[in-house]
Amino acid sequence: MKYTEEHLWLREEDDAILIGISEPGIEEIGEVIFVDLPEVGQTVTKDEEIIVIESSDSATDLLAPIDGEVVEVNENLADTPGLLNEDPIGAGWFIKIEASDPSQLDDYIDEAGYRKFIA
Repeated sequence: MKYTEEHLWLREEDDAILIGISEPGIEEIGEVIFVDLPEVGQTVTKDEEIIVIESSDSATDLLAPIDGEVVEVNENLADTPGLLNEDPIGAGWFIKIEASDPSQLDDYIDEAGYRKFIA
């Protein structure tokens, strides 16, 4: 897995990139009450706002970490946004993107680097 400094994680899966948020990232946001995800088929550009997370205290905009097309979204978050708090690395993933430039993953840190970053 790779991590962004904004606490997103990226994992290659089935020729696409699965994207979610790390435990430290979701702890900063708090108890999630709503998640707004992009549509399947939507083309996203790196650093473009793609996801909004609403907690009881605030709304957080997340930016696309890579360019590509959204090929799957986690529909379970619509009914159960608390999955982000319960299992951010597993069941609480956001979207799957078919990357148009997989080398963009090289811009991010590995797990050891992320652990140093959050320490």
